[in-house]
Amino acid sequence: MNAEPPPPSASGVLIGRSALLDDVCSEFDRRPAVVVITGEAGVGKSRLVQELLRRTLSPGAVTLVARCQESDAPSVPFAPIVEALSASRALATDLPATLVADLPATLVADLPTILTADPPPVTGALRGLLPDLAVRLPPAPSPLGERPAEHHRLLRALYTLTASLGEAVLVVEDLQWADASTRAFLRTILADPPPRLGLVLTARSHTVPHTDAEGGDGLPFPLRTPPGVLVVERHLAPLSVSETGALAAGLLGAQAVPEEFADRLHRWTGGLPYVVEEVLRRRPVATGLLTEAAGAPEPPLPPSVRRVVVERLRHLPPAARQVVAAAAVLRDPAPLDLLAAVAGSDEPETRRALAAALREGVIRAAGGSYAFPYDLARRAVYEAVAEPERPVLHLRAARALARHTHPLPLAGIAEHYRRANRRTEAVRWLEAAADRAAGSGDAGSAASHYLDALHGGPAPVARDRVALKLARVALNARPGPQVPAALRQVLDERSLGPGPSGEIRLLLGLLLRNQSGSGLEALEEIARAVPDLLSVSTGQAARALAITAIPSLKGWPVGEHRRLLAEAERLLPEVGEEDLRSAVLANRATALALMGDPSAWVAVADLPDTLTGDAAARVHANLAGAASSLGHLERARVFQARAWQAVRTNHAPYLEAFVETTDVVAAFTNGRWKGLLERAERAEEQYRNVPDFHAEALLVCGLLRLHTKGQTDVARRLLERAVHTTALDTGVVLTSAAAAVARIHLAAARPSQAVQAVEGTLHHVRRTGAWVWATALVPPAVDALIRDSRPGEAHRLVAELAEGIADRDAPAARAALLTCRALLTATDGPQAGSGTYDTLYAAAADAWTRLERPHEAAYVREAWGLRLLTIGAAGGRAVLHEALAAYQALDAVWDVLRCQRGLREHGQVTVRRPGALGYGDHLSPRESAVARLASLGLSNREIARELFLSHRTVEHHVARALRKLGVSSRTEIGSQLGR
Repeated sequence: MNAEPPPPSASGVLIGRSALLDDVCSEFDRRPAVVVITGEAGVGKSRLVQELLRRTLSPGAVTLVARCQESDAPSVPFAPIVEALSASRALATDLPATLVADLPATLVADLPTILTADPPPVTGALRGLLPDLAVRLPPAPSPLGERPAEHHRLLRALYTLTASLGEAVLVVEDLQWADASTRAFLRTILADPPPRLGLVLTARSHTVPHTDAEGGDGLPFPLRTPPGVLVVERHLAPLSVSETGALAAGLLGAQAVPEEFADRLHRWTGGLPYVVEEVLRRRPVATGLLTEAAGAPEPPLPPSVRRVVVERLRHLPPAARQVVAAAAVLRDPAPLDLLAAVAGSDEPETRRALAAALREGVIRAAGGSYAFPYDLARRAVYEAVAEPERPVLHLRAARALARHTHPLPLAGIAEHYRRANRRTEAVRWLEAAADRAAGSGDAGSAASHYLDALHGGPAPVARDRVALKLARVALNARPGPQVPAALRQVLDERSLGPGPSGEIRLLLGLLLRNQSGSGLEALEEIARAVPDLLSVSTGQAARALAITAIPSLKGWPVGEHRRLLAEAERLLPEVGEEDLRSAVLANRATALALMGDPSAWVAVADLPDTLTGDAAARVHANLAGAASSLGHLERARVFQARAWQAVRTNHAPYLEAFVETTDVVAAFTNGRWKGLLERAERAEEQYRNVPDFHAEALLVCGLLRLHTKGQTDVARRLLERAVHTTALDTGVVLTSAAAAVARIHLAAARPSQAVQAVEGTLHHVRRTGAWVWATALVPPAVDALIRDSRPGEAHRLVAELAEGIADRDAPAARAALLTCRALLTATDGPQAGSGTYDTLYAAAADAWTRLERPHEAAYVREAWGLRLLTIGAAGGRAVLHEALAAYQALDAVWDVLRCQRGLREHGQVTVRRPGALGYGDHLSPRESAVARLASLGLSNREIARELFLSHRTVEHHVARALRKLGVSSRTEIGSQLGR
């Protein structure tokens, strides 16, 4: 069987070969010329030769293509050359006239005349080798009677026939398998090349060949040519990572592929074009590989690639196959002593085995180690190892790695023990790997190893020990749903004592609270842990109580959280362990800050200086979020800076996500919107397995899509996803999302729907009593109630807010209260002692400005200006223009349009800036927005409400869009917009 793969079938420009091809083509035109192309199997030698011939052959030239075949049987003399001559249509054209007359005219016209004279007499010796051309050749000479003489005459005849072809190219592929006769023929050609001949040789070679001695790598004889004969030698290397990506894109019909995919594909295939094409041949599978994450498993092993690798193994002696099998089991590059230990051979035998494997190209040498040229080759070798032999090799590998490597590859050793069916040893080494990762701060790897250890079926004592370690490290690891399931399974075994059981249940509750989206379930789990913890550790019990004291909008009433916090504080004097005392104090400070309790900052001052690493990152991120929400901007900045500092010195994926999303939310709140949408979208993509962080990223994406893009439909979908995603919202997601949806309805003159949008979240606020978190929610809720002719409810809501924050330290909530009182003047004018309209609105706008919340300040000024215009008071236009300028500074396009509409509705014309560019036959941005909504079936009146335009303006935009798009009806717009 021929183990050399066929050339790739992908057509078009060769990836990564253009410069080399240009170089060879420029030299090949100077005849006689010899081109030698070497490279390993599948690297694209044949494809390069095809392109070389296509570029350099003249119309009348003869092309002979000979392919040497690997064979265990004795070969026919000159077999590749004879087959090439017999297959050449060109040599059949100078047949005798009687034979030509019998051929179809179209065939005769298609065959060029090659030989201008009768072949020399010596070529008659080829009649026996070339029976298809016998009538074309001279009579056969008399036998010489001696085999060497006959062989020599055949050699001269083949050379003479080749020389008589005139302008010709002879291609001999896979020269490494050439028989002795073919090698003799090529030596003769090289010694005296015909003047118009181009000779192209390809040979398999894993390294750049040395052609100055017999037996050079890939070439079975030296290249010795007369002076003046051009010899071009080029070694074809595998493709680079970027070139592999370019080839993949071409094969898949894509503009480009992701860099991560190109890197994986290069690792799988070694950059060999043939292997790349075989992997991507099945398009559905290839497309799936393209979209999978970086940790995706290898693709299916193509049978053709398996055959190529296995065929090479057949040529190795048994000892060499055993060493190659050892390399496949070890996976990573391995030195000689390690391979010898796994293969069970001594050093001299291993050296001989490696030499044989290197000659066949099964493995490569690199820096004193030996490895496979690409991952799929290793897999093909591994699958060729007999199933009963694999556990033996893996057991040797585990023991050899423990003896011969430093630092120990603990997880790798564990995997070898697992594959050797040694479960106890596998669990022990996995636990050691996890311990090392946890000690170095790599929480993600530690959690993964502990989880694998639990899945390995350890003994009860080991299981309970590993489960406790997993629970402790998982909080900082973003591990996914498998960890809570594994911990629950261990708890269900009921083999744990009260201490470990309570601690695992506590940590499980924290995991559920922080990462799984199970908010109330998490609180209940932690509460169930308290009795067990009290029986063994006052500190652990106090910690659990302090954790449950942290309030949330989806949790218990604030009063219940206060009670739990009081219980934790009562136990605090009995807590002697410094780390547990620090944890209780950190959670106490967090809970008080989130409640807006004035004593929170005293509690923060009581935090120990010993807080470092993940504990410092967690508490300062919590405090930064709370301070930002409450309106303590300077405190928020300080806490956020400390959180970032702690995260940068302690690698914990969960905490990095925590600090990043806290920062993203604060950036939106404080009007730092430049580049924020891209940052929020990255966070949304990265943190999908942590519900609350994912929800906060979704929230900011939705708010920015609304305010900076005016994409109300997209914004509402994102906000809805955020609400459904959040687990234990601490006053950010539910309130801000409901407020934004209410404002969308209000802008479209739908006050009833705006009221409905806030009712669910208002219920959460009333149930929990967490009015300090109602900052974003209550002003649009009051506005909606007023516009829906429900002033009594609006007044009651404002009274609830005032009572709920009366003793709270919440500057932002007080600014929201000022805003609400200003809005209430639309129902019955200023209340006694509250001042004028201007006084109330100015106080609210100034409060928001001091808090560095420019969007809220602009919102108040917009409402103020519209109120003044409505009642005919002076200054309305000026105040609205202040709001407009503030919105423009934020790039809040949606708000700018709404503000401009308000001016127009009150007869205040906004002047277009001079020098605005025209759009000719193309749709302007506003026309595109109108056309898009029209294509969705919205009426002109609905479009006007959505985009804050007048009904007449929408009519004009629709008419212009129809004309520019060349359609006659609104139903045709969608196809022209590419919907």
